[in-house]
Amino acid sequence: MPVLPRLAGPLATLRQRAGGLAARGFLEGLARAGALHPHADPARHGVEVLRDVPYRPGSTEPRHRLDIWRPILPRGPSPAVLYIHGGAFRILSKETHWLMALAFARRGCTVFNIGYRLAPQHPFPAAIDDVCHAHAWVAQHAARHGGDLARYVVAGESAGANLATALAVATCFRRAEPFAQLAFDTGVRPRALVPMCGMLQVTDSARFERRRPQLSRFMKDRMREVTQHYLPGDTVDPELELADPLRVLESDRVPDHAWPPTFAGVGTKDPLLDDTRRLRRALERRGVPVDVRYYPGEMHAFHALVFRRNAVRAWADLFAFLRLQVDAELRPIGA
Repeated sequence: MPVLPRLAGPLATLRQRAGGLAARGFLEGLARAGALHPHADPARHGVEVLRDVPYRPGSTEPRHRLDIWRPILPRGPSPAVLYIHGGAFRILSKETHWLMALAFARRGCTVFNIGYRLAPQHPFPAAIDDVCHAHAWVAQHAARHGGDLARYVVAGESAGANLATALAVATCFRRAEPFAQLAFDTGVRPRALVPMCGMLQVTDSARFERRRPQLSRFMKDRMREVTQHYLPGDTVDPELELADPLRVLESDRVPDHAWPPTFAGVGTKDPLLDDTRRLRRALERRGVPVDVRYYPGEMHAFHALVFRRNAVRAWADLFAFLRLQVDAELRPIGA
């Protein structure tokens, strides 16, 4: 299985670093600016937030924290949502993804919006290790915060979609990794999975360039740095399965527990589009209920721009799916 080699030469490395810093600054600035808008106030939507709750006992790592977003006046236990932020496994945070947590909470969910360790300081499998521990914490503590694990949703976008899918693998397939065993042994499995615009195979990121040679140099660099920074150079093929959860689903391996119904949305101009197409084919072959939506002309993570027509449509499609699969009482868009 090929793993993309590192960029050669100091100029290429400098270009890659500069592009990565620019992308990080833009996205973090956008999230901060959005949080200043009056409509971003959770209380305005009947939502309260408990911030920086530790989920790994004894850890002093700041990213081993989660925020709990929940209705102020719940009608009873509400669907529990574990949300995993994106950011190419190396940037962004639960703080930049407040909008995703609010979107679920204002429609009646209890959301556990988690942080996790980032590459390159913490390469694979640190992130999925953290996600499995966060899942174990939620399995133990969701009820006291109003979350109903019988209506448990695991969701994320981009790198977070990869980690959400990998967590579903860990809960549905018995595996050897200690953190995967921890997740499996909780006995808690998603009622629904929502991997939006995911990079579901981290190895061989050059496949996107082969498929779309017209990709800009900026986008090619972003693809390459995911593989280069997330995967440790001495990792061997069998150890990479949870970095490539899509390949597990494309295999003939039979899960120990049924795979959850899955919703995935992606823009038709998203460079990662092909991974969502492959996910749909893999789940259809397995007979899993899957609802994949393609949004014409939209780029990566477009649904975060909630003022756009296709973003409104994507959220409406997602909640229609969750009302069908998880809870018919979830509030529709506009409620």
